[in-house]
Amino acid sequence: MKISKFITACAIALASLAATAQNGVITPYSRYGYGMLNDNATSAQKSMGGVGYAMQSGRQTNVMNPASYAAIDSLTFLFDMGIDITCLWQTEKVDGKNIKDDNTGGGLSYITMQFPIGKYMGASVGLLPYSSVGYAFGSGIENGSSSRQGSGSINQLYAGLSGRLFKGFSIGANVAYLFGTTFNDSYVTAVTGSTTLFERQFEVRDWRIDIGAQYGINIGREDRLTLGLTYSPAKDFHGHSYVYSYDLNQDEAPTEEEKSRLQGNFSMAESWGAGINYLWRNKIMAELDFTYQPWSKAKYNGLRQDGSDSQLADRYKIAAGFQIQPKARGNYLERIHYRIGGFYNRDYLKINGNNLRDWGLTAGFGFPVPQFKTIVSLGVEWINRSATPNPLIKENYLNITLGINFNEMWFRQSKIY
Repeated sequence: MKISKFITACAIALASLAATAQNGVITPYSRYGYGMLNDNATSAQKSMGGVGYAMQSGRQTNVMNPASYAAIDSLTFLFDMGIDITCLWQTEKVDGKNIKDDNTGGGLSYITMQFPIGKYMGASVGLLPYSSVGYAFGSGIENGSSSRQGSGSINQLYAGLSGRLFKGFSIGANVAYLFGTTFNDSYVTAVTGSTTLFERQFEVRDWRIDIGAQYGINIGREDRLTLGLTYSPAKDFHGHSYVYSYDLNQDEAPTEEEKSRLQGNFSMAESWGAGINYLWRNKIMAELDFTYQPWSKAKYNGLRQDGSDSQLADRYKIAAGFQIQPKARGNYLERIHYRIGGFYNRDYLKINGNNLRDWGLTAGFGFPVPQFKTIVSLGVEWINRSATPNPLIKENYLNITLGINFNEMWFRQSKIY
């Protein structure tokens, strides 16, 4: 396949993702804060517990640490896209009874491209979600009923550059444009049949930067140890928040109840990531990652609903992953990438004094496409989410992720005889 076809496919896919703004999130916890945060993991990385800070490969994109781009081969072009399908089962105790519900969601989750721009430099561009909102539920109130719905996402369109400063050591940076709007809607219906909609919009137009470093050393002739570190500084969000009210029984324009600037009122926390990766004989790869984000120091004014005491808390995540490829040139079963992993995450949300946390087990495969360097990744994640000490809503997820990693020649110079 020629590179021009890839560029065309990339342009179409990027436009599709931007237009649909898919997020696949289906949890009522996403109504708090900025929604559910994304860690920039690809489908292959999700199958390994979401690790990537120290992952260094010339055949796989790794947005989690921009320093990894320098590892790409000087003749290689990578294009990676992923699709997620999520099934949710949740249980909530109401008046001593367990109320159960289920839901499904999904969509196109990310698109990334990576390519060389010199012997020791690499670059990447792509589109990923920063945070996502998605929920719907209802309840009875005095003299009527109410229902709540949320949707939307904050996306990041990024470009990154990486260079190798000396043997084994590379640094890199991503610059991302944040854009998107999240919606939190509350419908109140009176016994008379009249319905009023109160809508909160959080609209972001902003920039952010991520920097990273990786250092790898060879151990013996076939093993390699790599250390990775990433950092993203804290900064205020730029954009606006709005509150509108609609009388759905009247054909009238909405009333703007409130408008405020995000700058000075809402901010994102700084983020630290560290990882250690060990590659044994180019067959077995193991990685351990740690993430720290002090959200308790971030600004967060407003967007609190129902009078609930929702606030931001420091986030910690630990993840471990393994990948085995028995032989690079064996039979088909030996060339498959076998992946497994797991993680524990204390999330950045604190609701009524309860910290939100989740843990998950992951597994997957990377199937090589015969006669091509393309890898099709299929993975599953089993995730349990609840709050502590009061569990609030207990959630179990089965997330199926499908990724296609195209690996093509960036250019090929013809030989002249």
